[in-house]
Amino acid sequence: MLRMTQADEVAKAIIERLDGKVVLGLPLGLGKANHIANALYARAATDRSISLRIFTALTLTPPEPGSLLEKRFMGPILERTLGGYPELAYAQAQRRGGLPPNIEVDEFFLQAGMWLNDPEVQQNYISANYTHASRYILERGCNVVAQLVAKGERDGAERYSLSCNTDMTLELLKAKAEGRTDLILVGQVNSQLPYMPGPAELAPDAFAMMLESPEVEFPLPGPPKQPVSLTHYAMGFHVASLIPDGGTLEIGIGSMGHAVAHALILRHRQPARFAAILKALTPPDDRLERHTKPFDEGIYAATEMFVDAFLELYRAGVLKREVDGAVLDAAFFLAPRDFYAALRDMPLEERAKFRMTDVGFVNELHGADFDKRVADRKGARFVNNAMIATLLGAVTSDALEDGRVVSGVGGQYNFVAQAFALPDARSIMTLPASRQASDGQESNIRWSYGHTTIPRHLRDMIVTEYGVADLRGARDGEVIARMLEVADTAFHETLAGQAKDAGKLSREHRISAFAAGNTAAGIAERLAPFREAGDLPPFPFGSEMTQVEQDLAPVLQRIKAAAASKTEIAGLALRGLAPGKAAPGLAEALERLGLSKPRGLEERLYARLVRGAFAEQ
Repeated sequence: MLRMTQADEVAKAIIERLDGKVVLGLPLGLGKANHIANALYARAATDRSISLRIFTALTLTPPEPGSLLEKRFMGPILERTLGGYPELAYAQAQRRGGLPPNIEVDEFFLQAGMWLNDPEVQQNYISANYTHASRYILERGCNVVAQLVAKGERDGAERYSLSCNTDMTLELLKAKAEGRTDLILVGQVNSQLPYMPGPAELAPDAFAMMLESPEVEFPLPGPPKQPVSLTHYAMGFHVASLIPDGGTLEIGIGSMGHAVAHALILRHRQPARFAAILKALTPPDDRLERHTKPFDEGIYAATEMFVDAFLELYRAGVLKREVDGAVLDAAFFLAPRDFYAALRDMPLEERAKFRMTDVGFVNELHGADFDKRVADRKGARFVNNAMIATLLGAVTSDALEDGRVVSGVGGQYNFVAQAFALPDARSIMTLPASRQASDGQESNIRWSYGHTTIPRHLRDMIVTEYGVADLRGARDGEVIARMLEVADTAFHETLAGQAKDAGKLSREHRISAFAAGNTAAGIAERLAPFREAGDLPPFPFGSEMTQVEQDLAPVLQRIKAAAASKTEIAGLALRGLAPGKAAPGLAEALERLGLSKPRGLEERLYARLVRGAFAEQ
């Protein structure tokens, strides 16, 4: 293994070894060796004789706040969560308008919503299941993988850990051992990356080159925790009631995962309180099997992504069922910065309970140990987010109907397939029943949609804030009726009419009295006592935001929503001019935004909007 301290030295050595034809594999998300990738990009950008093709996924690109308010609000928060992270040069070029002709970038999973309006990225997107990505990398002739690694020592010998991204790298190294590729592995040491033992560990001779220097150290990016809305809490409590003690769980990143984890912890610690919240959300004639008791055996996680919610479940004593000494098997992780610190501070023996392994192990069942995987994943519940669902049970999660990709398929199809292959597993898709669009409220449940991620023959459970639609094995008419029960009341008549016109729903069908109250106001009313009692905190597992910022966030969301209508935004500005007692927290909010003494027309306008939004609370 060649040891180097300069990224450009590594890039030069790679280019020379590969005769200027570099097909670079970069791990998904956190595990990219940014300095090596940037050094390769810099050399290829100035020397057109070099061919650089990059195959990767989830390129982490810091958001660019638009308005003055967004910049002033998000700036300090982004510094706390992403500050110091070296942005990837190829992503910067893509944002500026394009790559040099000798450089190509293919991705099979995009940062959600980031590249919707970028034709180059959209055209170079590769639609793939996560478990097929390593195959595609090999087929494209990948000859080098550059990965961020953790350095450690085991039994007195130097070792390295793939840490956050065992997902495809282990599969590619297996292909190399079997003679199916001669790619080289290049590492970049980062001392903040947790050293994960087990399958993630590699000996030094697994690497062709290693970059290690204080000059290439950087703080790990940590996506900030998002507030959990009442809509997500309602879904989270429904989902938590579907998870049996002794079962297996998969959930994803973000506020939906936090809602599920918080609900599970409340169920474990205060089962009566959990049951009371669930009762407030559930129709009186609900016939689903619901689980409300504390966890005795506990649950085990077989999950593509190790998210911070699993760490919270472990701390609470919910994630405790062990499989071969591990409470969790995962393929990659990406989380807020306190997650990385918690893993680093954990004793190595305890850290081994969170086993990082290849994506094929967690996302698939087939293999020499097929029977064992089936037995270990008893009572599995695979929870994934969706954007759109049809009345017939098809789900859209990755792209719009015009073909533009929002994110990617990733492992969603893999887990749906597992849910049908395992004897007692279920696939649970969560989505808010409606969303705010530029021209008003839109239903996320449609009669039809021009793009599908999960086809209707794999329909299972769909959860909105209004309940659970159990669709597996049901007739089409039953599926439509159940989907209508979890749709927003505002769209019942239109949706039911479309189904009846198509002959798929009886003309005599009527929505239940409970579903007739499916409104955001209804959810707020049902959950109000529990929110006031502190059972539904906006940030159940802490936040990178100060209290002033937490109070300010919904105010700014109100302003953003009003901006879609000239009448609404004008009304908000006028309200900000009205005399009266200042709302609580207003002075602190204006100070935080630098608007306590506004200068110029723009600042004065924004100050009025903030006052108006506070007055409406």
